[in-house]
Amino acid sequence: MKDRDISRDRLFLGDLAPVLLRWAMAAAVLGFGGAAVLLATGRGGVDRFLQGYLVGWTFFFSLSVGALFFVLLQHVTRAGWSVVVRRLAEGMAALFPVLAILVVPILVGLPRLYEWARPGGLGHAGGPAGKAAYLSPTFFTIRVIAYLAILAALGLYYLKTSLRQDGTGDPALTLRMERAAAPCMVVFALVVNFAAFDLLMSLDPHWYSTIFGVYLFSSSVVGFFAVLPHIVHWLQHHRELLHTVTREHFHDMGKLLFAFVVFWAYIAFSQYLLIWYGNLPEETGWFLKRQTGGWGWVSLLLVVGHFVIPFLVLISRGAKRQPHVLLLASAWVAVMHWVDIYWLVMPEMNGGALRLSAMDVLVTVDIAGLYVAAWVLRMRKHSLVPERDPRLAESLAFENA
Repeated sequence: MKDRDISRDRLFLGDLAPVLLRWAMAAAVLGFGGAAVLLATGRGGVDRFLQGYLVGWTFFFSLSVGALFFVLLQHVTRAGWSVVVRRLAEGMAALFPVLAILVVPILVGLPRLYEWARPGGLGHAGGPAGKAAYLSPTFFTIRVIAYLAILAALGLYYLKTSLRQDGTGDPALTLRMERAAAPCMVVFALVVNFAAFDLLMSLDPHWYSTIFGVYLFSSSVVGFFAVLPHIVHWLQHHRELLHTVTREHFHDMGKLLFAFVVFWAYIAFSQYLLIWYGNLPEETGWFLKRQTGGWGWVSLLLVVGHFVIPFLVLISRGAKRQPHVLLLASAWVAVMHWVDIYWLVMPEMNGGALRLSAMDVLVTVDIAGLYVAAWVLRMRKHSLVPERDPRLAESLAFENA
């Protein structure tokens, strides 16, 4: 295939930015307004708002985690195919400062969300002394701020360095990012693991799983690869990146989505199998909550909806090369990713019973609007493609075997 000339393509948001900003802010107002109405009418208390907020915040936190992993992975492997979509991921990976602001309600509402943060702490609930010292509100807050600061530093470094290369064209910047990627990946892995332990696993302070951080990581990457094709498709629908991103790139996005759907299922099954086989009361109780009180149906939905259906659809090469099939499958997976986060959080609340509420969806819509608006503000003055990346020509000419 001949190299494409991207000079004839639209590579900036341009007049799309204010349109997308208006829609994003409308979603934020709708979500916040709807949640406020439910609070005012007594159909959703502060506790339910905070529970839904934790689900929504974690969902978008996971998308940025997946985006940062994608950026680091491309530099570690020196991949060429992904250059034309990497800037979109860089923009999402640079949103951790916004997520740091949005985490404030969770930190303020710690006693309403976490058993160990209530008067008396974990020691009062019969927890081990070591856990009681670790799970203290002040120390927890410091750790969460540190996690977000580290992830923000990584995301901003890669975005700013990539943008600097747009101006200078210096190929040494690519080499610098590649050399930094491996140690950054180690830091990333440690931070994401501890963030998973603190933010979600500690909702049940008596339960632990050493694989839980990997579970959240795999779910985060699935969520990102489910969203990325929709970002590209929306841009192309509005005449952006039409000649830059091709079916070949959609094919590779589909392959990565398929691969991490399988990886997520492997990690989820491994965690379940080890706990089932060990049959220890302090471990099995976590899954027992998710098999009773109506949650058994949600667990079954995740088995079928998060793995079986996407696996059967995406295993075909043709499905990954048909954008509309890929978009349908990835939209389904994105919804299942939200259900997965919901399944991690909500059985620890309200006595463990499954009680659906419009509040949960409205709060996610509110955060979605703010997240999208932040991405637009971050990207509106910059090219959507690393125009002077030394591997851009390789990416433009990319074809699957």
